[in-house]
Amino acid sequence: MAETLLETRNLNRYFGGLHAVKNVSFAVTRGMIKAVIGPNGAGKTTLFNLVAGSIPPNGGQVLFRGRSITAWKPHAVAAQGIARTFQTTKLFPHMTVLENVMMGRHPRTRSGFIAGMLNLPHTWREERQVRSKAMEILADLNLTEYARETAANLSFGRQRLVEFARALATEPQILLLDEPAAGLNIYETQALSRLILRIRDRGITCLVVEHDMSLVMSISDDVVVLDQGAKIAEGPPRAIQRDPEVIRVYLGDDHAAAGKS
Repeated sequence: MAETLLETRNLNRYFGGLHAVKNVSFAVTRGMIKAVIGPNGAGKTTLFNLVAGSIPPNGGQVLFRGRSITAWKPHAVAAQGIARTFQTTKLFPHMTVLENVMMGRHPRTRSGFIAGMLNLPHTWREERQVRSKAMEILADLNLTEYARETAANLSFGRQRLVEFARALATEPQILLLDEPAAGLNIYETQALSRLILRIRDRGITCLVVEHDMSLVMSISDDVVVLDQGAKIAEGPPRAIQRDPEVIRVYLGDDHAAAGKS
């Protein structure tokens, strides 16, 4: 039986009078790609931020490998083996591509980032190892030729790849992808689909929030559907496509009624 890697139990989050996430529970097993979908305002990003530690819940729990990480700070969540990307890339624009990826690697070092910046002698060997590992990841994503390019000079699609590379540098057990196809053209999205599948095949579990339904249905093992903060469906992609409640949310009551007839 597959190990439950990540689990939410009755998560709730309020913003003033708005109940943004309503008693949401789901589990992500090791080695799967799980997607979270829903219309605008459904609570997807809020749910994602609760899992990543960006905001605390008003109720419920987040568990990683059976241990509660509820309301942990993002750096503590990341240290457990949970990495994330963002809807808009959050690279260091004036640093090189290589330096950005090396930044992702430093939480896994003994000396830490500050010692590395001070260039202390005992960090030199470790810094060479960090650089070597970062270059391996760039090569794997076909980014070697951009290693010394300033991140701000790259196209949006390549910046998104660099963000993936930085996340992978942390050696995550689970990768949280927040709308990874946002801003990409059809060819870049197809390449992204292949990349996510490759990441999964290397043993990294993925939790994806995404609007692009063709991407979701082509890569996901399981899908959670949110509407107005609540979970309305969960299951394999084909079952989700046929679910009357999901059809109603996306296409309206007339289509849902037609699906039942």
